[in-house]
Amino acid sequence: MEITLSGIARLAREGLDPVAWDFIDGGGDRALDANIEAFDRIRLRPSVLRGTACPETATTLFGRAWDAPVAVAPLAHQTLAHPLGEVGTVRGTAAAATVPVVVSALAGRDLEEIAGESGVPLWLQLYCLRDPAVTRSLVERAAAAGFEALVLTAGSPPPGPWPSGDGHGPDGPGTRALADTDPRADWSAVGRLRSISPMPVLVKGIMTGADARRAADAGADGVVVSNHGGGRLDGVCASLDALPEVAAAVGGRVPVLLDGGVRRGRDVVAALALGADAVLLGRPVLHGLAAAGAEGVTRVLGLLLEELAGAMALAGIADVAGIGPETVTTVPPPRPEIRGARPAGQGVRPLTRQAPATGAQRASEVERAGAERAGVERAGGTGGVVLHKEDLHPSVADPVMDTMNFLNEVTLRYPDAVSFAPGRPYDGFFDTGMVFAYVRRYLDHLAESGNTPEQVRDALFQYGPSAGRIRDLIATSLRLDEGIDVPPEAIVVTVGCQEAMFLAVRALMSGPDDVLLVSSPCYPGVTGAARLLDVGLTAVPEGRDGLSCADLEAAVLAERARGRRPRAVYVIPDHSNPSGVTMPLRARHELLELAGLLDILILEDSPYRLVSPGAQVPTLKSLDRERRVVHLGSYAKTIFPGARVGYAVADQPVVAPDGRTGLLAAELARIKSMVTVNTSPLSQAAVGGALLGAGGRVSELNTETAAYYEDTMRHTLRCLEEEFPAERRARLGMGWNEPGGGFFLTLRVPFRADNAALARSAQDFGVIWTPMAYFYPEGGGHHTVRLSTSYLTHADSREGVARLAGFIEAEVAAAARAPA
Repeated sequence: MEITLSGIARLAREGLDPVAWDFIDGGGDRALDANIEAFDRIRLRPSVLRGTACPETATTLFGRAWDAPVAVAPLAHQTLAHPLGEVGTVRGTAAAATVPVVVSALAGRDLEEIAGESGVPLWLQLYCLRDPAVTRSLVERAAAAGFEALVLTAGSPPPGPWPSGDGHGPDGPGTRALADTDPRADWSAVGRLRSISPMPVLVKGIMTGADARRAADAGADGVVVSNHGGGRLDGVCASLDALPEVAAAVGGRVPVLLDGGVRRGRDVVAALALGADAVLLGRPVLHGLAAAGAEGVTRVLGLLLEELAGAMALAGIADVAGIGPETVTTVPPPRPEIRGARPAGQGVRPLTRQAPATGAQRASEVERAGAERAGVERAGGTGGVVLHKEDLHPSVADPVMDTMNFLNEVTLRYPDAVSFAPGRPYDGFFDTGMVFAYVRRYLDHLAESGNTPEQVRDALFQYGPSAGRIRDLIATSLRLDEGIDVPPEAIVVTVGCQEAMFLAVRALMSGPDDVLLVSSPCYPGVTGAARLLDVGLTAVPEGRDGLSCADLEAAVLAERARGRRPRAVYVIPDHSNPSGVTMPLRARHELLELAGLLDILILEDSPYRLVSPGAQVPTLKSLDRERRVVHLGSYAKTIFPGARVGYAVADQPVVAPDGRTGLLAAELARIKSMVTVNTSPLSQAAVGGALLGAGGRVSELNTETAAYYEDTMRHTLRCLEEEFPAERRARLGMGWNEPGGGFFLTLRVPFRADNAALARSAQDFGVIWTPMAYFYPEGGGHHTVRLSTSYLTHADSREGVARLAGFIEAEVAAAARAPA
């Protein structure tokens, strides 16, 4: 174990996947820097010959004796740092000192489980939730478990990304708790808490003297000066800079605690000298937990308390009560560096500093720093404008944007591993000559249809209409294969189905209160599109038969009760990605009927139907009699993904203010003209030629491929049965589903299947899979993996399942050896 806090942080970063590290150590860089720089400006003023070789660090607050004026801050989702999560933190804290641990409302472990460790005072951190019954339930559970205080976090929840929870915790998945916070909360929230519990109530997030007085007047028993670690609003002042004003305003009426930037023992002395009664320690605790579990937490706190005692001794301070304003002095902040004089005739260069790397950049800098530096230098060096990531759209820091990158990095790092990750067609069906034959067939079709040579040339080389050139061929194919009878004008040809999703979501979501409903688990392409567009998402659980109508209705009514407007629900009804579930005919009729009753639209995405065996259940669009369904399609699986051709069927009438009526497809084409202008005519020619060659029946074009994918799915399932007979499955506590088609199946495992587990699987056993947690918009899926069967040969599948069995056994054995 490293002997410095910075060394422990380095170990933590090296051992965590990028998304987890970004969550643990990320935040608004300027606010983070401000917290630490504020302590750097404070200097101790030693007093000598005081006989203080063994200073007393103990203090008493809220009627409790503390070994030191230090507590552990509320840290969300600690299971991202280590499987023990908050249990490890409490266990490690108790081994170091008797100081409080504040348990986050977004904890990764249940309150009762955390309280079972005991040994230290436990406080519960809360948000202002919309539903008072939920708050009451949390407080009652905390009281029953022996918690001693409540910490109400004031202000809105963080705007940055939150990783999915693990299903535990006092309020369920963290993202749902955040979605349920009350933006209209006021100071009466303090009184409501006091009315339901005798526990002391502290308010966290106080940054002004005025708010400190309001908190005390509202009945708070203490205040916590905190800018929330810089994770909520970048550019705010440092917590330490706000402390003197808050302490003066309180005037001793209630204890004042400080949170943010504490990294050394002398930082504790500085905070107490400027008016705090105690400090909360945050990120260093997570670093210790990530580096070595409970032992790491013990080491972090031990180092801090050793430094505290050493700083007090050197400063001539006998006990905590002896720390006062005379103990410290403040030095001015350094002046900003000016990068050279302004040449004559030129404007003023912005005084911009280089921002520290954040997010996935920081977590994977060991491998990528050299390449990134080279890229910066090639782009013009580091002497010009530097952009700060927090000034970009929040979606660029959203973990969902990094999930596929992480998976690709793992795949590239371990090229000899058997990979069940890629959901792509089998390469054996493609031949380079096919592309030329398809394009030639389409050009011949244009000539046979009476187009001049110039028109044929332009159809291939010029931009073409935004709505697409092959809409008539797609309309014919949909009628023959799917029973979807729409005119070509109701179709927009898109750059893959991803653009079709983007256009549909953009067109239908007109205001900040509009909501898109999605199944959970869900294909991340649509959730990513929603986040790029700042569209609200509500997840509806997926069952054995797909989306539950009862759950969908409840979700719609709940959103309307919140004053929001559910506009559409996105579903993959056939062999869905990621779960492989297919919605039966009865459920499809129920969904269409419910959509009519609730007056919402359905976005139907179904890329796996025609590459699956046997007769398929009718599409929702073919059953649609009220034009409730916008059908989204792609030729990636059925023809070839490199064409990047998809489409949207949007035959819904749209009435303009002047009374004129058009189709939704025309509105999508308008948006497309500003996004991609048009879909590549060359790609459309290739897809059009393939459709013509098959007589419009893509199903016949895919007879052989559907049989192949059925065979690979059945073979993988047989391998699982052979490798995991019933007795072994029962012993390991695992199982899987058996889809009737498509590319994917899901495997339940008895351990947390996260990025860290994936890295162990790839490195130690040579097998790669996809964590299902990637696909849960509001958290979940932490004990499930997705296996793709489409891309593997029989030999690869058998070897991959054997390696997977070895990995699962090793994980179970490791869990059994771990401390209870």
